[in-house]
Amino acid sequence: MNLDVLKTISLNFIRVSYKTCWTFIQLQDQDGKIGEGEASLIGREELLQEAAKRIVPKALREARPSDPSSFAQQNPPSDIVESSIVSAIDQALWSLYAQAANLSLAEAIGPYRESIPVYANINRRTDDRSPNGFANSARAAIESGHIAFKIAPFDEVSTRICAQGDGERAMQAGLDRIAAVREVVGPNKRLMVDCHWRFDEKTARKLNHAVAKLGVYWVECPLPEVESNIPALARLRYQCNEMGMHHAGLETNIGWDSFQPYCEGGAYDVVMPDIKYIGGIHELKRTAEESELLGIQVSPHNPSGPIAHAASLQISRVLPDFDMLELQFDESPLFDRLVGTPFLPVQSGLTKTPNGQGLGVNLVDSIMQQNFECQTLEWGAED
Repeated sequence: MNLDVLKTISLNFIRVSYKTCWTFIQLQDQDGKIGEGEASLIGREELLQEAAKRIVPKALREARPSDPSSFAQQNPPSDIVESSIVSAIDQALWSLYAQAANLSLAEAIGPYRESIPVYANINRRTDDRSPNGFANSARAAIESGHIAFKIAPFDEVSTRICAQGDGERAMQAGLDRIAAVREVVGPNKRLMVDCHWRFDEKTARKLNHAVAKLGVYWVECPLPEVESNIPALARLRYQCNEMGMHHAGLETNIGWDSFQPYCEGGAYDVVMPDIKYIGGIHELKRTAEESELLGIQVSPHNPSGPIAHAASLQISRVLPDFDMLELQFDESPLFDRLVGTPFLPVQSGLTKTPNGQGLGVNLVDSIMQQNFECQTLEWGAED
């Protein structure tokens, strides 16, 4: 028996809330060890199933835990759905690789830092979208040890509304939410604002003036990220820098090649590769290394479930020119329950990876079974 082949691969969908479903992949090797990865892509679960049906049988034939990056490198995805499946398989292969060496993933990649700066994304836990609702979420994050915060406050803004000339009016509600959070966290804490590609350049310039007065640390994803917008993004970055702010983006891009035009074109101070989408751990590390050469910091995008968080914690320990890691704050108690034990606490904005081999955590079958969105899909080596 060849021990360096996979025995089974399963795909699991876990319903977290009315708006969130987490997607996990589990690989089992011939020794019974389990490696896990996360492919969450909210709202596209059916597409993930179809992509898995195409990709997983090939992974069973070709993926090797002893060479964890080779499958992702030899099977470049065509879109974000395929990349989510490939990236999750890659996370799980790296976990198996590290477990075989009795190491954490960070130790297997090395060299690594001990503590990881993190910030609380309080957006998804904030169902009350009033300024007071955001303020309450910020208070909860402070009580949990956070000193940096991010919100996505511009629910009323869209590129269509901006094109109609109503963007400045529509963004006022978002500015009120930012002001409420700033009042709670005080004048010196980092506060980031995610715009979710809702603005045009003209309105984004007005936005920058407004949020600079509120002491915002970075403005994230103001414009749709198409290459024709790179010159406009570079102009907005310059404006942000002139007012003491950073410009951040690129959270859904796949592979360094898709980051490169933006980085070389001066679009951003900070890029935000996501472990779930970028196409694998090797590609995320490469993106960080190439970005560093251009003077651009890396702050991984990480607003999802516990397996993506565990993998992001591990890779954040080894990235060059690393700024801080996003942490999805308090959306659901399942975040900790699904892995059986709470992640290590955040203290003064710092945390550490869980103590353990591989990713440091594993999904708990009994908790998953109580929360399945749909039946688990499973493939065996004979399929």
